[in-house]
Amino acid sequence: MTPSDGEARPAQGRVPRPMPGPIPGRASLSDASGGRAVPASGVATDRGSDPDERGRGPARASRRSRAGGDSVIRVAPSRGGRLAVWGLAVGVPLVFLAVFFAYPVGALVARGFVADRALDLSGFVEMFGRSRTWRVIGLTLAQSSVGTAIAVALGVPGAYLMYRRAFRGRTALRAFVVVPFVLPTVVVGVAFRSVLAPSGPLGLLGWDGSFAGIVAALVFFNYAVVVRTVGGFWAHLDPRAEQAARALGASPWQAFTRVTLPALTPAIGSAAAIVFLFCATAFGVVMVLGGPRYGTVETEIWVQTTQMLDLRGAAVLSVVQLVVVAGTLFAAGRARARRERALQLGAPERITAPRLALRGRHRNPGDVLAVAVTGVVVVGLLGLPLGTVLVRSFRTPGGWGLGNYANLATTGGPNALSVTVWDAAVTSLRVAVDATVLAVLIGGLVALVVSRRPRGRGMRRSVGLLDAFFMLPLGVSAVTVGFGFLIALHQPFGLALDLRGSAALIPIAQAVVAIPLVVRTVLPVLRAIDSRLHQAAAVLGASPGRVLAHVDWPVAARSLGLAVGLAFAVSLGEFGATSFLARPDRPTLPVVIFRLIGRPGAENLGMAFAACVVLALLTATAMALAERLRSGAAGEF
Repeated sequence: MTPSDGEARPAQGRVPRPMPGPIPGRASLSDASGGRAVPASGVATDRGSDPDERGRGPARASRRSRAGGDSVIRVAPSRGGRLAVWGLAVGVPLVFLAVFFAYPVGALVARGFVADRALDLSGFVEMFGRSRTWRVIGLTLAQSSVGTAIAVALGVPGAYLMYRRAFRGRTALRAFVVVPFVLPTVVVGVAFRSVLAPSGPLGLLGWDGSFAGIVAALVFFNYAVVVRTVGGFWAHLDPRAEQAARALGASPWQAFTRVTLPALTPAIGSAAAIVFLFCATAFGVVMVLGGPRYGTVETEIWVQTTQMLDLRGAAVLSVVQLVVVAGTLFAAGRARARRERALQLGAPERITAPRLALRGRHRNPGDVLAVAVTGVVVVGLLGLPLGTVLVRSFRTPGGWGLGNYANLATTGGPNALSVTVWDAAVTSLRVAVDATVLAVLIGGLVALVVSRRPRGRGMRRSVGLLDAFFMLPLGVSAVTVGFGFLIALHQPFGLALDLRGSAALIPIAQAVVAIPLVVRTVLPVLRAIDSRLHQAAAVLGASPGRVLAHVDWPVAARSLGLAVGLAFAVSLGEFGATSFLARPDRPTLPVVIFRLIGRPGAENLGMAFAACVVLALLTATAMALAERLRSGAAGEF
């Protein structure tokens, strides 16, 4: 007998039972995911009607599918299958970072504490007994603190202008201020060196090779971090509190300082912590502009390793840097948590930005101040260095022309390079593609895992610890990662292998550096998904893969373009770890630029400017494509 429409075909070893009809008010899977609909009437949600199904939850819920008019029972994936999927999502990133981050950095730290397989702290006593060490630590803290303070002071007016006011060209201005952040640090150093040199536009200031020149370059590099972090928060801040203060008689300045500024404190604190971290771990900028006179802990690690061959001293400095990084990441995490809680309490609707009021009776002094400060920053701090590099790239020893770009097909002056600049550019592109694929895959899994909101307190703490662990590469310098590769990957884990000469190490090291940026870009978007969508999909019997495809993926895809662009741009311009790992016959473009500016001769310097323009165009193009590919808001960077 053919089963009726209200019955299911008997499964082996089971007693036929009626299937429930349509459940009033029950959402279909398309409601939960926006994907292909699965009728709610085909879901066995009446768990209390069968002893075999009672208490087993949505993991054992049954589904029907029509095939030739017949109905069959399908059993959703078991709880063990779901645990296996999530275990894989957690295990792959953990293994990757454990092998290629924790193990090399741990081996490096052990060099500072262990000698002859015994605890030995004499290396710390020796390094901290040198005045050079204290001078380097003091310069690191001073440069980072001053650079952070100036970046915040200049970035808050920029955030107000670009995220709280509407004007023509706002989108283009937002894209322009991000370009310095994705530029390689070597390019930033060369740009400021060309501006501050005695023959440069600002040579009269005498800042070439000075503390002030380094701080200006650090502000140039990190200005966008403050603008995007504070501006993204400010765009969702309910303006009615400030409007109420104005209605009660407060002046614009009083309303800002007593109402708006306290509300912005979590975002400003988060941005300041990240900027301090980037300033403290800047390598290329300090190497090009400061040299040994204004060296930081980051550059001193490189000097101790490559010039003084003091691996133990370098390991001690790496431990010092790790302590500073851990404290900064802790402060950044606390500020980010406060910001996320504040966003949850903010206005649910998107705030409409009013037009700029610069003239007439509605003239706003705050708008005038923001335009003035941002104009000086965009033209003087951001535009002048980039324009100077572009102009200098066309200046040749014989006049003006394309000679420097033609020389990119050569190896430069005597003993300058072992490959052409174009060969190095091809190597950089190939390595950046490999690193981007790794970073997006690993970072995407990390963001997916830590975006979940488990109910148990223990699970929430575990997710928080995972988030903190995966953020460590953001603060641990690339120099430390590259140095750790050299130490740890000679016969790693007791294996008879020497991986230090492997070409795969460079994309792996660059991926380690880029993973935190991918996570911080995708994670806020995934956390914005209503958890009830996941619950509804689970009740409807959807497998984890189907939930990912129909619930998480459509939302995460909005930020994927930006994540890919950031990972590619960071990998393309990475210099710290690559300077340790790049082989002489396969250097990347940033390594070639650093070699050119270190060689005498106008020909080499002109080639360096031309190579900087090529590298800047590649990174800017990558970011422009990423901005076009993404839709909607993305994460923190």
